[in-house]
Amino acid sequence: MPSPLFADRPVPGPTEPGTMDALITRTRRLRGDVDAVRRDTEVDDGNTLRRWQRALYDLAVRQLDHLGSHLDQLKAGGPDAEGALDSPARNTAPGQDRPGPMPGRVGSGEWNLLTDEVSWSDELFRILGREPESGPLTLDELPSLVHPDDQVLLTAMVTDCLIDGKPMDGEFRIIRADSRVRTLHMMGEPILDTDGCTASMWAVLRDISALRHGERTVRDSHDSLRREQHLARTEHRLVAELHEAVLPAWHGSSYLPRGGPGALDLAARRLPDAVHPATGGHWFDALELPCGESLLTIGELTVRGVAGASSMAMLLGALRGMAVAGIAPGALLGHLNQLLETAEQPALGSALCSRYAPETRTFSWAQAGHPAPLLFRDGTGHALTPPDGVLLGATSGAAYEQAEIRLRPGDLLVLHTDGLTRERLIELAPRTAGTRSARECAQLIVEESDRAERADAACLMVIRIPG
Repeated sequence: MPSPLFADRPVPGPTEPGTMDALITRTRRLRGDVDAVRRDTEVDDGNTLRRWQRALYDLAVRQLDHLGSHLDQLKAGGPDAEGALDSPARNTAPGQDRPGPMPGRVGSGEWNLLTDEVSWSDELFRILGREPESGPLTLDELPSLVHPDDQVLLTAMVTDCLIDGKPMDGEFRIIRADSRVRTLHMMGEPILDTDGCTASMWAVLRDISALRHGERTVRDSHDSLRREQHLARTEHRLVAELHEAVLPAWHGSSYLPRGGPGALDLAARRLPDAVHPATGGHWFDALELPCGESLLTIGELTVRGVAGASSMAMLLGALRGMAVAGIAPGALLGHLNQLLETAEQPALGSALCSRYAPETRTFSWAQAGHPAPLLFRDGTGHALTPPDGVLLGATSGAAYEQAEIRLRPGDLLVLHTDGLTRERLIELAPRTAGTRSARECAQLIVEESDRAERADAACLMVIRIPG
């Protein structure tokens, strides 16, 4: 009894003329659209998300290639049909190299239990890596091609089909004569005689190695992405905790000296990076010194993450220690630069060190690669003239030049890192004149900065001079 899908028996065509051609056309068009998007996808081996997306596109293209191949075979009439061309196996003389299996194509075979006759399509010979001259394998011989770990699986599939009449639908691996391991998908069913007994078994097999490889690539890249995201979340949380432990927790206003009549009104904010909100290396700090003056510092580190938080803790400790010892901002900045340059990973990107003397309302500062302080007075704002730079003959530990200015009651000083632009801040000066505290002023700047779609992390410190 012939099998339903034997290689030489045509598969019934579509019920309506043109239906198969329309399916093939739509499949090819979809395949082209997906491939176009895949080619436009940026390839970045260092970006786990990009690798996962690329693997998904590759898998989708392979699956559409397989679908297109199946439709072509259905239209041509059988597993060995090549459209208007003859099967490659039929055009190859004995002893010549034969082409390998076409990706996604299907081969078929039938095993007659009454006559022991075995019939394979040419495509099945190519899939299994055997020459047609060597003949097809019997059901007893077939496991010799199968990977040792999968032989029990194939035996169970064939036994259930022959004895219990169950259809076959499963995957197993084979080891071809060229030692390559391939993954096959096998579907089949028993063919019964007039008495209801199994007379033969037919099956169709497809090489799905590329498809499974693509799926593994997607899984592996997705697992890598999940691990990377988990590590990133863990690092962000740890860095945020370290920052909270290191930096002053100024969610409202802070006052130096504490509760005194001439206390500075201070407010500061960390504006996180839109992409990596917890990894910024920006800092700010304020400290009342034993002499009655106030230390005010702000800056940026070149390192991020846990290393940045560790460097920040060391930096703030050094700043405070030297300031308490009476070192002025220019010399303090020179010593700080020397300290960080001798570390394994130099970390200082920019810094501004300053002191405020309440008795004379004098603000003195030194800066290294950092924006100058902004002065808001009577609704107008401008940047203070920065000092010239490092003193002549500067060597390790040399002092930086200092600048100073005498302030008035009600003045606002705005210290900021590069993530905030000077021009935009100065534009806000008229609106800050109506604020009643450093906190209100800082909140106004943060809100306007967020509306401007700021991308980089930044730090901000607002200082209101008491009246």
